[in-house]
Amino acid sequence: MARRPLPRILSNGGAQLARSRELARTAADSATDVLHPLITITRGLRRLAAAGRRRWIETPKEKRSALLFLVASVMLVVALLPYGPLLAAVTLMAAAAWKGRERTPTASDGPDESQTERLKALYEALVPYFSTAEDPEPLYAHGSAWDKAFPTYAFDSGGRISHLVVRYPAYFTDGEAEARARIEHLLAAKSGRGREYHFTWDEEGNQLTVSVLLPLPVDIAAQRFVTTPGETVLGFTDPTQVRRTLPLTHGEQQRDVPPVVWRTGLRSTEPHLLALGQPGSGTSTLLRSIALQALQHGDVVIVDGGGTGEYACLTGRDGVLAVECGLTGALASLEWAAHETERRLIAANRAHQAGHPPPEDTKRPVWILLDRPTAFTHLAAADDRKDPQSLLQVPLRHGRPANVTVVVADQLDSVDTLTDAVRQHTRARVVLGPATAAQVESVLGAPPHTTPVDQVPPGRGYARLGTGPVHRLQVPATPNPYDDATSDAHRQAVLDLLPPRTTPADGETVPDPDPTQGEPEPVEPETVPEPEPAEPEPVPVLTEPTEPAERKPVPVLTKPSKAP
Repeated sequence: MARRPLPRILSNGGAQLARSRELARTAADSATDVLHPLITITRGLRRLAAAGRRRWIETPKEKRSALLFLVASVMLVVALLPYGPLLAAVTLMAAAAWKGRERTPTASDGPDESQTERLKALYEALVPYFSTAEDPEPLYAHGSAWDKAFPTYAFDSGGRISHLVVRYPAYFTDGEAEARARIEHLLAAKSGRGREYHFTWDEEGNQLTVSVLLPLPVDIAAQRFVTTPGETVLGFTDPTQVRRTLPLTHGEQQRDVPPVVWRTGLRSTEPHLLALGQPGSGTSTLLRSIALQALQHGDVVIVDGGGTGEYACLTGRDGVLAVECGLTGALASLEWAAHETERRLIAANRAHQAGHPPPEDTKRPVWILLDRPTAFTHLAAADDRKDPQSLLQVPLRHGRPANVTVVVADQLDSVDTLTDAVRQHTRARVVLGPATAAQVESVLGAPPHTTPVDQVPPGRGYARLGTGPVHRLQVPATPNPYDDATSDAHRQAVLDLLPPRTTPADGETVPDPDPTQGEPEPVEPETVPEPEPAEPEPVPVLTEPTEPAERKPVPVLTKPSKAP
């Protein structure tokens, strides 16, 4: 049976629809060109009407009558003049045409000559990394077009790349850290040095997004942060990394900045912290910031291995149990901390076995802050004494259930001198100051997603809490208030956060010395009149009696008998 052909309307329906659509589009374009003056005048009249309405709303009510009288007078004069209405209509149409014109300049579709040369150079530099001889249709080849490899790009006012999306072939080993590091280093070098770049790898889509990060604020001084007990603000980071912001005060202004919050306590997975950095990188500033926050709800023991007096402002303060700068004092304080940790564990265990809540003397947190403890290691070895780091094993291992937190700060070149207990039990890590990507990865356990720069301000670095992501970090300015190089604003900010000074004997508060006024004058003790010597009391002398004293009979109490 022969197959009958389909009707012509069904077989050629798609072509007719496409032809009809093309004719309709052509007619619409022609109508737009013909009616363009009318569209412009209509748009102008609408804008003039909107401007008149805004003018009428902004006019006070007591002046609207005068405005109406003025408009009516003008219209009457125009109507009485010869050819007045015609001239008014022509003037109105001219004003509407001028008001309704397209004033938005047409943006250029592509980059200019200098930007094109920069993109071409970047494309040619990526060819050896993203191309192979076996690829039949290479995306990267010398002399090829770069627009397919860079679908999205943006430049800053200086002509340097600020945002770039790079497409790469599927056979590139984007899962290897070394291959990624080579590409990131090349893009950072070709896009402009001295800036921090953030790299986002999309393995599924074979795309790499490069964006320039803005510098973190360095003018945030120490202050009371809006946190709960058990939360410590280490510093501030990029808004794309965290979902929380803190209201901060900067002079007379207030702004919200995303923080890096470290949580401690019974339910913390990172109960202890290790901060490393180069000399002058801000590790002591970080410890002072942590100490000021810890003193709100706990007690602090400070061991300063540097011996430079960075923590002299905390000596004798309420809640500061000790500030030790010598080997003997450090050993005594850390030994007390170990015994206190054991005591708290025993007390809490007994309360749990008895079904009671933990005692009150085990709930108040105790913070042990050590700055450069490796300096005592050499002194202890020279004097044949115990290393202070060996006393940290009990607080590090059992400090979380006992509310004991240990924070250790040292230099990067002294990492090998730290004990195994310090390296194993400090899961919260901070790296401050200039450091290479390999150094940051060796300390934090993961590479940063940005390119480290050579010159950074004090307190600038990276932080990682446990197995979380690596954050850029800027520690709040918490300098030593007794340092002459400290600004007045930062000095006063730290002094306002210090707790009152107390005497160890009776606990009475004494006024804080003002570092700007120099040393306080010594107060002469009041002269107390000496009491007159009292006559000595006679001392009894035991002498042997000449005759034995008669012994009196001792009465005997007898129970009365009952009557028969």
